[in-house]
Amino acid sequence: MEYVINPYVGCEHACVYCYAHFIQKYTGHKEAWGTFVDAKVNAPQLIPARPARYYGRKIYLSSVTDAYQPAEKESCLTRQILQKLVRLHPSLSIQTKSALVLRDLDLLRQFADCEVGFTFVTMDDGLRQKLEPQASALGDRLTALREVHRAGIPTFIFIGPIMPYLTDWKEIISTTQAFTTYYMLDSLNHRGPIKTNILRWLGIHFPQLLPDYRSIFADGAQYWQDLAQSIRRYCDANGLNYQIFF
Repeated sequence: MEYVINPYVGCEHACVYCYAHFIQKYTGHKEAWGTFVDAKVNAPQLIPARPARYYGRKIYLSSVTDAYQPAEKESCLTRQILQKLVRLHPSLSIQTKSALVLRDLDLLRQFADCEVGFTFVTMDDGLRQKLEPQASALGDRLTALREVHRAGIPTFIFIGPIMPYLTDWKEIISTTQAFTTYYMLDSLNHRGPIKTNILRWLGIHFPQLLPDYRSIFADGAQYWQDLAQSIRRYCDANGLNYQIFF
């Protein structure tokens, strides 16, 4: 992508594995990550009517927040941004964990080049509630995926991060394949505070996996290489369009 728009600082989804923790040190917030969100209330006004530098460019929503997190329901910042962008004819890519994206189908249909991606880490909603407590339920997310697909808007699935021994990526693919253009798969980032958060979370919910995760965190190159090979074999055998980012 050439440009990224993050309408919010922070994210209410409170995902255990969130890699965007590093943003907090620039915010002045002392609260736990996932418990605060700052809305960039002037963001729509920063998009002029016809700026040459944005016209036709590749724009992504969003990289370190979710443009359709719960705060969006009231603030409508993302919707206002889309209303400004549509006249610039960008190549627009949206990635979310939220079914709220359906609210803006009327706008998304106006973009000549637009795709919507949905993130899935699991197809077990009980596990989803533990990993992504404030994100849309999996049933709602799947409904949104199907509706966006039926609206004629290309869709993609981001399977990531893959949580070792917890993410059933084959199940995610088989469940979504009929409504998806392509797949992206990513490994688990364990830099900075993420490692501590994940190990603490595992200690509560899956203590039997702690030795395996500590081993992967220490030297997991072979684990991820073997997994990538399995994914390639499966996707190639099933004629899937995919990218692996590890």
